[in-house]
Amino acid sequence: MLSEEKNRLLVEVGPDKPMGKYLRNYWHPIAGADEFDDKNVKPIRILGEDLVLFKDLSGTYGLIERYCPHRNADLSFGYVEETGLRCSYHGWQFDGAGQCIHQPFEEIVDPTANMRKSTKIKSYLVQEKVGLLWAYMGPQPAPLLPDWDLFHYENGFSQAVFAEIPCNWFQCQENSIDPVHFEWTHNNWTNRMQDSHSKHVATHLKIEFEEFDYGFIYKRIRATETEQNPMWTIGRVTLWPNGFYLGHHFEWRVPIDDEKTLSVLWVFSKVPKEQEPYVQEKIPSWYGPLKDANGQWILSHVANQDFAAWHGQGVITDRTKEKLGRSDKGIVMMRRRFFEELDAMEEGKELKAIIRDPAINNCIPLPSACRDAMINGLSRKELDAHPLLGAYLRDFFGQAGQPEVVRTAYEKAIGQKLQNAAFFTVHGANEV
Repeated sequence: MLSEEKNRLLVEVGPDKPMGKYLRNYWHPIAGADEFDDKNVKPIRILGEDLVLFKDLSGTYGLIERYCPHRNADLSFGYVEETGLRCSYHGWQFDGAGQCIHQPFEEIVDPTANMRKSTKIKSYLVQEKVGLLWAYMGPQPAPLLPDWDLFHYENGFSQAVFAEIPCNWFQCQENSIDPVHFEWTHNNWTNRMQDSHSKHVATHLKIEFEEFDYGFIYKRIRATETEQNPMWTIGRVTLWPNGFYLGHHFEWRVPIDDEKTLSVLWVFSKVPKEQEPYVQEKIPSWYGPLKDANGQWILSHVANQDFAAWHGQGVITDRTKEKLGRSDKGIVMMRRRFFEELDAMEEGKELKAIIRDPAINNCIPLPSACRDAMINGLSRKELDAHPLLGAYLRDFFGQAGQPEVVRTAYEKAIGQKLQNAAFFTVHGANEV
């Protein structure tokens, strides 16, 4: 149980709040690169700030504050030039660094352009990597954008999936260090939605947590498993500060503001060896729905079950009313580490998982229970039987709403039709 003061420290992400300042020291995925195939400007809200993300005619990305300093016009209605974004109200033009580079009328009446030179708005760094656009909103010098080993795997189909969740980011991230929820949220709940008399799946017998350079590792054993199971010998990664890594995909929980979270799912699906060599030309991105046509929460896919569970805790969950148990050891460890990090930030110390050395930032390996299969590949039969990867060969059970064009491209990549399962299979769910 936390005090109200400590709960506020964890959840408030505005630029003047301790956690908001802290998270700005890291790179965050904020959009799909292919979103700019048919547009140049996108309004976006991240970490409590209203911004505009754009791609100018030279192909350079920029992220600047949303409202023009002239008369507060909305720059999301602006249009791009060879360099930067021009306000559609009076033509003031800003580059990616936020510097005003053209004030049409003002420069006619004042050829020295003193006003233009002194006009600058807030701007942030943007990088494109693995089909995602990443933003860095913190102090300089900026750390390196992490180069994880999964980004380099070959013969696979990648996709980036987004959703906006109406709740605070931290309850989403706490899910990343909670192994027991898999048993109940994804296994038993799924089974009961299909059969109200289904038996419970094998329960957890033992869980352990340990910290490492880039976050935490959790390990688990269920009743039907031995200590040779990779979920115990290797485990899974709670990626610092707001991610989750399962060996074949990443999840990030990016705060939009205190009451909304951008969920980002980046999945690498290995194609069967019979389909190799496979080279993906472009990584698609898409946004999935939270509710169906009747306004009911979608519960048929893994991420959607999590979304409903997170929102069900409240927009900002009240941790002063919690009653934590032994299964929550990882939650306690992670919270304690965040409080230590906030203190370290105030003391000017280097923060956890910040990467500055280019020699280190090269295909960084993370603990993975399926690394060999992801690198070396599997035949169609072997892939179908794989406890971690096989379910993706039958359907995309990660998140609801996959567009038909993405589904068709994936079917072409793996060389077979998907099953269009209403619920992900129990086989896949047991090792999700």
